[in-house]
Amino acid sequence: MRSHGDIRCADVMSRDVIGIDWDAEPDHARQLLLKHNIRTLPVKDPEGRLLGTVGLRELSESNDTIAQALSRPAIADAGDPALSLLPVLTDGRTHAVIVVDVDRQILGLISQTDLLSAMARLLLNKDAASVSVA
Repeated sequence: MRSHGDIRCADVMSRDVIGIDWDAEPDHARQLLLKHNIRTLPVKDPEGRLLGTVGLRELSESNDTIAQALSRPAIADAGDPALSLLPVLTDGRTHAVIVVDVDRQILGLISQTDLLSAMARLLLNKDAASVSVA
């Protein structure tokens, strides 16, 4: 069984990341956020590299371009311990961490829900392993 420190971001990240190009219309970003019921949308440059993120809050503050609404993204490496994201994902502002490679290509995304689910599975496995059979 893996210990807490052995669970890596790659183990818990969602790989089917919904993102948007930096030059897309803000209304398109709003539609994606609402349609998929997500809070954070990664914004990519023409080469697919992560530039930042947008959410409904940022889009409501700037209607002109997505570039004007960009927030600095919380990022992680696929090999980082997943539980190291707890402080970031519980700060009250950050809803997702974008997992990127060295070239800032998007590999995945870890939401608060993803991390909570991973922790729950870990605890269930730990409890199951500690039950002794008489």
